[in-house]
Amino acid sequence: MSIARFSPFELLLLKSRSQVDTATLLLLAWVLVHRQQVSEGQRRRRLAQVTAQFRHGHELGPVMSIAHSQDLRAIQLAAEVVRKECSNERSLSILYQAITVATDDGELSLNNHYILGFLADLLNVTPATFSTLFHELTGKPLQSAEDPSRDAYWQVHDPEYHARKARDAHAAEQKAKEAEERQRANKEQQQQKQQNKQRQQEEAHREKAKQQQAKQEQNKREQNKREQNKQQERRKRQEQTQQQERQRWQQEQKRQEEARRQQRERPSSPPDRNTRALAVLGLTPGANRADIRRAYRRMAQLHHPDRFYSGSEHQIALASTRFQRIKSAYDYLMQNT
Repeated sequence: MSIARFSPFELLLLKSRSQVDTATLLLLAWVLVHRQQVSEGQRRRRLAQVTAQFRHGHELGPVMSIAHSQDLRAIQLAAEVVRKECSNERSLSILYQAITVATDDGELSLNNHYILGFLADLLNVTPATFSTLFHELTGKPLQSAEDPSRDAYWQVHDPEYHARKARDAHAAEQKAKEAEERQRANKEQQQQKQQNKQRQQEEAHREKAKQQQAKQEQNKREQNKREQNKQQERRKRQEQTQQQERQRWQQEQKRQEEARRQQRERPSSPPDRNTRALAVLGLTPGANRADIRRAYRRMAQLHHPDRFYSGSEHQIALASTRFQRIKSAYDYLMQNT
């Protein structure tokens, strides 16, 4: 069987020649470690003296180590072994030994006051018997245990208690103030960060809106520029068209002038109305109806008054007169050809 499953005190019990002696040894060591102003060597020598007749068969060092570690499970196990195995006579002997090692210097520590009371209960010793035994061994009556929760206890046992308590309270208050200051500083820092972040977001939003507005204005300027270019192109095309029409009109005037000149150079017999109508359409005698239609369409496109809407009133009037002559010549020729 592996021994790794057992505690150090359980191993001592397994190896002990007398488990009751080993358990009693631990309880007495527990009392000794709560003696005040006693060295470790003195504790071990006193424990060796009290337990010289024990039959445990092992060193005292491991027992003292367990007692110093305040291993409550080991102490509980030792108490169970003692309670189970001890007779009334042995119980009184153990309590006698415990009182002896707890009061060698005439003083009973607060811890040992409670430990002795625990041992008396464990060993079924009545409070009256316990008090009588304590008085017989120490020559002093067993007083009630002092209450560490009362200020009077600390005024007697630790005069610096109130001063230390005030210092601790002041330190705690100072620490709380520092923590509050840090918390407030952190909160202000967080608020400042939040405000900075909000300002940055607002600035970014304004910058984005400004960029969008600038982009919209740029698009508007470009659109206006395109519209202006289109208008300029339309005016340019109109001017070119008007220039072409003026050139065609001038050419037609020259042609008509040439026809009139040729007519003047002919024999002076006056032309008839049919010849004059053909001359208005730019035709010569012998033209058929198809020639008359084509000539009319061409002359109407060139001299229609709507084409001179941007000209002066005089130009529009001349165009109207010319178009009326062309229309009259066309109607006459279509009726008499």
